[in-house]
Amino acid sequence: MASTYLSKTYGSAGNRKTMTFSFWIKRGNLSTAQYPMSIIDSGSGNQADMRFDATTDVFRMYSTDTSGTPFAIHLVTDRVFRDTSAWYHIVWEIDTTQATESDRVKLYINGVRETSFSTETYPAQNTDLRWNGTSGSAGGVTQIGAINGNGAFDGSMAHVHFIDGTAYDASTFGETDATTGIWKPKTAPSVTYGTNGFFLKFASAGSLGTDSSGNGNNFTVNGSGTQTQDTPSNVFATLNPLHRGSYLSGLTFSNGNNTIVSSEGGSNYPYTYSTLAVSSGKYYSEFKCTSNPTLAMCGISSGVANQYLGNGSEEYGYFGDNGSVYNSGTSNAFGSSLSANDVVQVAMDLDNNYVYFGINGTWQNSGDPTSGATGTGGFSITATSSLSTGVYHFACGDAGTETPTIQANFGNGYFGTTAVSSAQSPSDGIGLFEYAVPSGYKALCTKSINAQEYS
Repeated sequence: MASTYLSKTYGSAGNRKTMTFSFWIKRGNLSTAQYPMSIIDSGSGNQADMRFDATTDVFRMYSTDTSGTPFAIHLVTDRVFRDTSAWYHIVWEIDTTQATESDRVKLYINGVRETSFSTETYPAQNTDLRWNGTSGSAGGVTQIGAINGNGAFDGSMAHVHFIDGTAYDASTFGETDATTGIWKPKTAPSVTYGTNGFFLKFASAGSLGTDSSGNGNNFTVNGSGTQTQDTPSNVFATLNPLHRGSYLSGLTFSNGNNTIVSSEGGSNYPYTYSTLAVSSGKYYSEFKCTSNPTLAMCGISSGVANQYLGNGSEEYGYFGDNGSVYNSGTSNAFGSSLSANDVVQVAMDLDNNYVYFGINGTWQNSGDPTSGATGTGGFSITATSSLSTGVYHFACGDAGTETPTIQANFGNGYFGTTAVSSAQSPSDGIGLFEYAVPSGYKALCTKSINAQEYS
């Protein structure tokens, strides 16, 4: 949603004292302030917002009261939120009629109430807050994923609820899975939405602003959002902005951390790994090299940082310049060089210890990823039992003096913001890819990993 946000101007204000916000969010880019929700008065500039701060990654809520007095609410968490591999469930329960000050605004993260804040300002009892609709003639605009009309959220959101007039805690919207112990969403919570309440579940790619509460409080979609396979119930891998090989600078992440652009252009070769890793099974991914593809590297890594992907003994990188596979810093002739917009296919078979590389639907080196122990046309890799980390990640990055752009698809069904055209699925039906997925291979996501690990 980096260039997309939703907006709505209400015809009248709702309950200004009592309300609830509940939403699931998966963070992307960590380098800018991220606004899941805000409200702006175009006339007076008074506002309310919630955000992840740009430099500290703490989470906060701010609100004026309806007369514009600042800091009616100002809560800033002590802890940071930098996990880009998983979804957070966030609930703000607000009721300014409560006698106890700290009960007037409650924050829950993944079902647990947050009690420690670096900044802690609560509203006076019975304060009318800036949230919830218009304010006089100023015309407040409620925005999802932006503030003041600027798209400022890179990541994913799901099950966005706003409740007008009732304060609910986190257990209304989520519950602990009896088998896994993981906090998961209630897809149809029993709530009363009130006049201005809404439920955005993003069920249709063509109408992301549709309100499913029954109120008809539909939002306008500004920009072109994408509906991905990644949900709180099935988390897909993305690229990890906190893990960039030996060189922590030089990579810019976007599109929910599924696109990287290298700006290094020198002797340092930054690269990154997938947020999820595996120790067994067969997994498939795709990398589209949209610019400077001859300096792109795509492959797998144990997660031990080195100068470039393929420099170490526990990583294998397909080099776009000559089609060689690099391992332990050694070039091994394998396939063809890359051209702009080529898609590199990577299939890792951790049961038989081979990795296979393809380009645009053709497996290089006459490879057959379904050949099992024979490893026909595959590149032999170290068994996970002998790795220093015990797992492999998918990986990609820079390998030269130019600056490649690489778009990863771990099964989300997109390269950047463009949907794959052929929508090929693995044999388990989970995930969408551009090219046919070899039989027995899976997308790198939690459902497929769990099925592999616990079958």
